[in-house]
Amino acid sequence: MEWVNAILQGALLGGLYALFAAGLSLIFGVMRLVNIAHGDLIVLGAYLGLSVTLVLGVHPLVALVLVVPAMAVIGYVLQRCILNQTLGKDILPPLLVTFGLSVIIQNALLETYTADPQKISAGALETASLSVGGLSFGVLPVMTFVIAVAVIAGLQWVFYRTALGRAFRATSDNQEIAQLMGLNRRHIFGLAMALALAVTAIAGILLGIRTSFDPSIGGGRLIFGFEAVIIGGLGNLWGTLVGGIILGVAQTVGAKIDPGWQLLAGHLVFLLILAIRPSGLFPRIKE
Repeated sequence: MEWVNAILQGALLGGLYALFAAGLSLIFGVMRLVNIAHGDLIVLGAYLGLSVTLVLGVHPLVALVLVVPAMAVIGYVLQRCILNQTLGKDILPPLLVTFGLSVIIQNALLETYTADPQKISAGALETASLSVGGLSFGVLPVMTFVIAVAVIAGLQWVFYRTALGRAFRATSDNQEIAQLMGLNRRHIFGLAMALALAVTAIAGILLGIRTSFDPSIGGGRLIFGFEAVIIGGLGNLWGTLVGGIILGVAQTVGAKIDPGWQLLAGHLVFLLILAIRPSGLFPRIKE
């Protein structure tokens, strides 16, 4: 029963990793941009959530009403003013720019909030639990997993059932022809980044409720997101959920064997899958 519990807890943890990964997968799927600053943007979302809850005195989940659109605006402006200028056949400029952006975000957060660890208080939600079949599940991890499934289903619906999704796919397939058909490539990319950072805001606030955070933890969140994306397959949103679950289960099972193996077990499973299937389990992009 203890091993079953470890696997189920890992699957729930995978929901949070899927939220880390969904924005990355979306950005890469639409514009082939590898965003090195993604982890720091998740941390920025957590700090914005913390500020809103402290200033307005509202519950962190209510803070999403303000933080999600704020991060979406930041994403659109960032893409239109900076990142669009770096996109082209050479992948090095966007990598360098997003790396620089990562450093800037970390230092700005350090100046604004100091290096002291912070945590978003969510009251009874943090400790509430459910008992099912002799197993105990935290309400917050279950809620996080349900939100992850809902977010990915929503992104999938946008991609395949809306005009905006058709614009994303057309621009992703061939930017020049999409331009000739009247689509503004720069605007479409801006909307994709806005959508990705809206998801990042949700991930950041749920991270801030679940654990303490400081300006330096963005790199670790980026690695978890990348691993979930690559395990699931580039460009496949449901694949990011599967990747997150596999990563989460690997970590909790590793921790069950030895607490010091938690992170190592996740990285080893990632490397194993990468060695067997370099494009991930369910790739949509064959590059």
